[in-house]
Amino acid sequence: MSIEIPPNESLPAPEPAPVLHARIGARIRNYFLTGLVLVGPLFVTAYLTWAFITWVDGLVRPLIPPNFRPESYLPFNVPGLGLIIAFVTLTLLGFLTANLVGRTLLEFGEKILHRMPVIRPIYRTMKQIFETVFSTSGSTFRKVGLVEFPAPGMWSLVFLSQPPSEEVAERLPSEEHVSVFLPCTPNPTTGFFFYLPRKDIVDLDIKVEDAMTLLISAGMIQPNSNPQKRMAALAETARAAQLARTSLAKEPVE
Repeated sequence: MSIEIPPNESLPAPEPAPVLHARIGARIRNYFLTGLVLVGPLFVTAYLTWAFITWVDGLVRPLIPPNFRPESYLPFNVPGLGLIIAFVTLTLLGFLTANLVGRTLLEFGEKILHRMPVIRPIYRTMKQIFETVFSTSGSTFRKVGLVEFPAPGMWSLVFLSQPPSEEVAERLPSEEHVSVFLPCTPNPTTGFFFYLPRKDIVDLDIKVEDAMTLLISAGMIQPNSNPQKRMAALAETARAAQLARTSLAKEPVE
């Protein structure tokens, strides 16, 4: 069955596509994402800093006598007072430990701790970790490498640590071995520790901080990437999308 159209009548013209609304929505979205990229890191950094200061204040404030607390004389609390007191206290303890009297007292306290069966291994382990991490002359976690793990053709980031001790090296094969730590993603504080032949490690010329960022972001932030270049690329992508929509809007509708 066919429908005849009178000669004086024509088909209605198609309605124009809502290009203007789509273009405005895309601009708002790009502006919002750009603002989020700029403000998000600042907000998270400020929040974590404030949380750390509040945590330290909560630990130190109960140790201060009420008469010496600023809030006893002021109508508001002074944030960061506990952090300042902790910093001054630790610095003073380090200064006292550097002289003969301080070293004598420290050795006497360590002898007491070493006589306690349960506390002795915990204290010894924690002391070795802190001395290694905060040592200015140590080489722990100063290099980053790649190892073929967990399967052939799959590579993982590792942090190179100290060489194995003589007792461990004597029981390993004759080739040179290195202590490595393979962190997990997105929590690099957990992972696997093992000894690996030095020839099986591919050295990387990147910083440990950049490798940590790569692991935490699950590869979204690559090492040696410039934030300004990323922002410029984001703006260029938005500009190209806007030009493409404008060209589509100018094309005649058939």
